[in-house]
Amino acid sequence: MTASDFWDDQEHAQKVIAELNGVKGLTERYTELLNELEDLKVAHELAEEGQDQQLFAEADSGSERLLAELDAFDLELLLDGPYDRNNAIVELHPGAGGTESQDWALMLLRMYTRWADRRGWKIETLDYLPGDEAGLKSVTLLVKGHNAYGYMKAEKGVHRLVRISPFDSSGRRHTSFASMDVIPEIDEDVAVEIRPEEIKVDTYRSTGAGGQHVNTTDSAVRITHLSTNIVVTCQSERSQIQNRAVAMKLLVARLYEKKREEQEAELAALRGEQKDIGWGSQIRSYVFHPYSLVKDHRTNHEVGNVLAVVDGDLDGFVNAYLRWQLKKRQSR
Repeated sequence: MTASDFWDDQEHAQKVIAELNGVKGLTERYTELLNELEDLKVAHELAEEGQDQQLFAEADSGSERLLAELDAFDLELLLDGPYDRNNAIVELHPGAGGTESQDWALMLLRMYTRWADRRGWKIETLDYLPGDEAGLKSVTLLVKGHNAYGYMKAEKGVHRLVRISPFDSSGRRHTSFASMDVIPEIDEDVAVEIRPEEIKVDTYRSTGAGGQHVNTTDSAVRITHLSTNIVVTCQSERSQIQNRAVAMKLLVARLYEKKREEQEAELAALRGEQKDIGWGSQIRSYVFHPYSLVKDHRTNHEVGNVLAVVDGDLDGFVNAYLRWQLKKRQSR
């Protein structure tokens, strides 16, 4: 960063600064934890000398808090995959079930948005297709933040909802499904060549809420990669040129992922096993009726407060997944 030509390439400079902030965040947090530990040692010694029960209670409470902080720090150090530090590209799609499933996909969007807000991440909506009556048919997000992909990969899969449907006049219980897909944003120069004849570019009018240009010009862009049939869309920017640039970046990320999966079977975890959005394929169930429970079927981690979970309290499930993955790696 002290080089005289550091700011000549603004995009590269921003990447270096982001990497620096990530490393600084870890080292500063490590120092903070060490200082907290020393303070607790002093507090325990003072309590022991004076047999001060109130000071004992405060020191014990501080010890429990420090253990929780150490556990979270330990998990962050586990995120050592090649893409864990990257931003995440997230897609949500409802399964069969019409309005009820589309509403469930919208609930998941709200859940992940609130979780991202808690972690200090920023979210950009790249593409949004609203549902017919309620909810959404699909949404593509770019989640920006340190280790965003490392954490969000824990949520990849099919999510199952059980509740009394507000869209059923008979008040019957419904089971709905929606899928969450996540890949890392590729923010480095990658060997993916896309020739003009390999893609088909369509433009159309944006469907979401926005400024004066939305719904008045054909600014939204859809790009189809003909040989792989990969389709990416973007309608978040004001101009067709900007939307095309973002869509091409999405296409590069998806083609790069596909290339690596074909070269190395180990990296199939980037996308994981593809399953139908329905029975038997869910990674987690959210039950509102006849009882309140959220259970992850991979780790068996469960929480009784379903409202807190759909309001963005996901750390327990993500942490359990990361530890579960670590055990799988160690057993190989």
